[in-house]
Amino acid sequence: MAHINDNFTKLPGSYLFSEIGRRTAAYQEAHPEAKLIKMGIGDVTLPLAPAVVAAMHEGVDDLAAAETFHGYGPEQGYDFLRTAIAEADFRARGVEIDDDEIFVSDGAKSDCGNIGDILSLDSRVAVCDPVYPVYVDTNAMAGRAGDYDEDAQGWTNIVYMPTTAENDFCPALPEEDVDVIYLCSPNNPTGTALTFGQLKAWVDYANDHDAIIMFDAAYERFITQDDVPHSIYEIPGAKTCAIEFRSFSKTAGFTGARCGYTVVPKALVRDGASLNGLWNRRQTTKFNGASYVIQKGAAAVYTPEGARQIDEAIAHYRENARVIREGLTEAGFEVFGGVNSPYIWCKTPGGMGSWDFFNKLLEEANIITTPGAGFGPAGEGYIRFTAFGNAEATKEAMKRVQALKA
Repeated sequence: MAHINDNFTKLPGSYLFSEIGRRTAAYQEAHPEAKLIKMGIGDVTLPLAPAVVAAMHEGVDDLAAAETFHGYGPEQGYDFLRTAIAEADFRARGVEIDDDEIFVSDGAKSDCGNIGDILSLDSRVAVCDPVYPVYVDTNAMAGRAGDYDEDAQGWTNIVYMPTTAENDFCPALPEEDVDVIYLCSPNNPTGTALTFGQLKAWVDYANDHDAIIMFDAAYERFITQDDVPHSIYEIPGAKTCAIEFRSFSKTAGFTGARCGYTVVPKALVRDGASLNGLWNRRQTTKFNGASYVIQKGAAAVYTPEGARQIDEAIAHYRENARVIREGLTEAGFEVFGGVNSPYIWCKTPGGMGSWDFFNKLLEEANIITTPGAGFGPAGEGYIRFTAFGNAEATKEAMKRVQALKA
């Protein structure tokens, strides 16, 4: 008889955002008159930039004529996009990344989960706590996480690195040897970011221990402070120890269009094998490449007009983050993040549990947030707000929060 991958059966409950969706739908069905404001899942609300839309239309027109038709494209991404990425996202910042170190995909979430295909199952994995659930769940699905401990609210083979206000949201280097380290900066969910000095310590650790850093830079475009690197490759030595994930979802509104990319340096070698070569082999076998039309749109992000339009959208979300950060502070809450990130990390009042405060905000203020407990043990006692709504809804949400009864 056929057998299942029983690692899936070890996963607790449902995926965090699916559970939020379930609770929200149940409340809306019971209260159809309620005008809910969504500040939970990090989904953008502004439309695609006009330059991006025009480029996608051009891509569709290309597919409508025999002379310009494109069938299967290169699994690694079209040269026109890879070159634009290398020039604008890296070389413009003084970082030399070769075009063939860039792999275009259907999003950073997919790559963050799929990268484990090229790693040994006995790799020891370390994650920040709180953590984006995909890092943990995909390793659990593969069999690296061990068993889920209900009491500890964590996995027995995962090394959790507390990333909290007590350590300025910079986790301490592991006391035990680890093989794979997931870092996200600017961070999801805390909205905080690592400085050059803080990130250098991790690069040095990884090189000293032959570990690999999985660096999620999906929110780099929101960075405003000069001492926060946009790429881990701005740190000397990172090319021999780090893989970087980037996304067009939050930077250019591609949550529905789906496009991202991963950088795997050719200098990154473990067990005598090039991880660039292994990832290329994986992608050519299991991935047929991102859509030509979508890649045309992504390339438009790097044109002068496209870049200007994207910057306007980012400015809109940054302003929302400011409104949320200042509105929550005025209401008496302790908050973090929201400076280099679209996320604001808010401490729940009076020691209230994360899901309890989620329910309170949903039922009494009709605001949908994300409970911190869903991001790991250290997330308990916090709630995450996102700045991806429209300006008026964001202001209205803060008025509702400030009117809440204790």
